Amino acid sequence: MAKTGTTTQDLRSAIERSGYYPALVSEAVESAVGPEPITSYLVHQETTFDANEVRRHVTVLVLTPSRFVVSHTDEQNGDATSPVPYATTSTESVRLDRINSVVVSRMVANPETYTPGTLPREVVLTIGWGAVQRLDLEPAGCSDPNCEADHGYTGSATADDLSLRVSEAGDGPETVAQALVFARALSEATMTTRV
Repeated sequence: MAKTGTTTQDLRSAIERSGYYPALVSEAVESAVGPEPITSYLVHQETTFDANEVRRHVTVLVLTPSRFVVSHTDEQNGDATSPVPYATTSTESVRLDRINSVVVSRMVANPETYTPGTLPREVVLTIGWGAVQRLDLEPAGCSDPNCEADHGYTGSATADDLSLRVSEAGDGPETVAQALVFARALSEATMTTRV
């Protein structure tokens, strides 16, 4: 489930509709946002299956005139540190001028007959602000199949602070559309902070 909007009350209502510890999630998000007005938001609740367990988590993305706020809440079964189930919620507040990448990946069926404006089947929103870097390395080589020399390594470094996937099949077409609305608002906001 994902929702977008522009007011604190709309955000609170979307969090309540997700049904995922709304009092806890709302308090964490509202505390992080503070008195700033909300430009756009996205609430995405996801259920995953891990061996014999069903786990839920919710991610709330909020855009204000000066910041991008991320909140993530996970539930855990009891363990050695806590005999009862518990939830962990965290928030991060990032100045818009720190966001260096907003990547929107769209997956469409039958691209040869694609019509502009048609919703993609899946959207992956990846946002980077330099907190997390992923380094992918592999041995370098040359075109000589008999070469045994050490050519070192080759690879790439990518910013991968947040990646959020929504799909028409799993989340519904409304959620895919809302993810695109939020991505556009964030892209436009980061563009204006650099001009």
